[in-house]
Amino acid sequence: MPLALWALTLSAFAIGTTEFVIVGLIPTIADSLRVALPSAGMLVSLYALGVAVGAPVLTALTSRLPRKALLLGLMALFTLGNLIAWQAPGYTALAVARILTGLTHGVFFSIGSTIAASLVPKDKAASAIALMFSGLTVALVTGVPLGTFIGQHFGWQTTFLAVAGLGLIALLGSLMLIPDNIPASQPASLLSQFAVLGKPRLLLVYAMTALGYGGSFTAFTYLAPMLQEISGFQASATGLLMLVYGVSVAVGNVWGGRLADRKGPVRALQIIFAGLAAALVLLGLTAGSKILVVLTVLLWGAVAFGNVAGLQLYVVQQAEREAPHAVDVASGLNIAAFNLGIAFGAWAGGRIVVSLGIMATPWVGALIVLAALVLTSWSGALDRRASQTLTACPQA
Repeated sequence: MPLALWALTLSAFAIGTTEFVIVGLIPTIADSLRVALPSAGMLVSLYALGVAVGAPVLTALTSRLPRKALLLGLMALFTLGNLIAWQAPGYTALAVARILTGLTHGVFFSIGSTIAASLVPKDKAASAIALMFSGLTVALVTGVPLGTFIGQHFGWQTTFLAVAGLGLIALLGSLMLIPDNIPASQPASLLSQFAVLGKPRLLLVYAMTALGYGGSFTAFTYLAPMLQEISGFQASATGLLMLVYGVSVAVGNVWGGRLADRKGPVRALQIIFAGLAAALVLLGLTAGSKILVVLTVLLWGAVAFGNVAGLQLYVVQQAEREAPHAVDVASGLNIAAFNLGIAFGAWAGGRIVVSLGIMATPWVGALIVLAALVLTSWSGALDRRASQTLTACPQA
C-alpha cells in the first residue's frame, strides 16, 4: 500500500478521535464550563448534525474542485476547528468548533474512498478503502481512551490541542504524499440526492439506520457520567473503560460484517438489533455493579457498531434495484442517516436525563432499537413479497 494511504488513514484516525472522544469528556466539560450534562451532551448532536449536512450537501457543492486541494482544505479546516475548541472561552465557541469539524468529517469520508481507490490498482481498491476506514476503528480503540485520559489529567482543552496536532501531521502528510492528479468522480448533484430520497424502500433503510444508531447513542452519550455517578468509578477510570468498549467495537465490527455475508443483511441486522436492545436493557440492570457493568459494556460494544456493514450492504442492494444510477449517492445518504441517528440519540438522551434521570437512558434506548428491529423485519417481509411477485410473473 502506498504511503499516501497512510496519510488518509491518519486523517481518519484524527477525525474519528475528535468525533467520539467527547463522550468520555462530557462530565469534565460540564463541570469546567458550568453547564448541565444535557448541554454538554448536545456537543455530540451538533457534531453529528455537521456530518449529516456536510456529507451530502457540501460534497455536492465541492464536487468540481480538485481532489487534493479539497482534501488539504478539509484537513486545514479540521485543524482550525480543533484549535478553536482548544481555545474556546465558553460553551458557544466550543459548539461552533464542533459543528465546523463535523462539516469536514462528512466531506472527507465522501471523497476519501475515491482518493484511496485511485492510489492502487483496481484489484486492491477495496483493501485500500478498508485501510483508510480502519483509522476510525483504531480511533475508538486507542485515540478515544487516550484523549479521555489526557482531558481528565491535563484539561479537556488539551485533548483538542492534541487532535489538532494530529490533523496538522495528516495535512502535511497529504501535502507531500497525495498525487496532484487524483481523478474526480462524477459529480452528485443535490437534485440526484433528492431523487434518491423519493424512494420509499431506501427511506425505510435510512430509518432503520437512524433508529438503530440513535437508540445506542441515547445511552452511550451519557455513559461516562453513568459510570461515575451510578457505578461508582473514579473519573480517571473512564479512559480505561472506553478502551474496553473500543476493543469490543473492533471485534464486533468484524463479526457483524461476517454475519451479514453469511446470513444476509436483513437476518444479520435482526440478530444485531435484538442483541443491542438486550445489551441496553442489561445496562439498565447492571449499572450499579462495577464488575457487571464492565461485562455489559463489553457486550454492548460487540453489537453497537456491528450493524454498520449490514446497513451499508443493505442500502447498496436496495439502491441497485430502486436507483441503479445513484448507488453512491444512496450509500452516502446512509452515512448521513447514521449521524442523524447520533444527533437524535444524544438529544433524546439529554431530554431523558432532565425528565427521568440518567438511568432511564438505556431503557428508552432499547425501545428505540426495538423500533429499528421492527422496521428491519418489515423491510425483510417486503423483500420476500417482491421476490415472490417476480417469481410468479413468468408463470402468469
